[in-house]
Amino acid sequence: MSRFIKSVGYAWKGLKTCIASEPNFKIHISCSILVLTAGFIFKISITEWFVILLCIGLVLSMEMLNTAIEKLCDVVHREYHPGIRATKDIAAGAVLVSAIIAAVCGAIIFIPEIFSFIQSFK
Repeated sequence: MSRFIKSVGYAWKGLKTCIASEPNFKIHISCSILVLTAGFIFKISITEWFVILLCIGLVLSMEMLNTAIEKLCDVVHREYHPGIRATKDIAAGAVLVSAIIAAVCGAIIFIPEIFSFIQSFK
């Protein structure tokens, strides 16, 4: 059990490091809070909550993996190297793909809710 608790502590430390040092992670957290708030306001379904939470988890996890890969690359090879550059770009691309998918899922869920809200004023 002690080993598990230490592992959770290390993971928590990694999360705090990411929040403190990564501007893009802060942007993703802010967007997540906005989406969660919209979910409560529009009273989305349980299934929609699952989709939203999975998307948030995916994007935040991908951003953390991207950060870890970038930091590792910086330790392995400090100077410019085309292979390192490609590795960093691919990791960043993975974040972009997950963010685009999350945005599309959010649009599918929230655009009808927004239109319905606007229609209620007509």
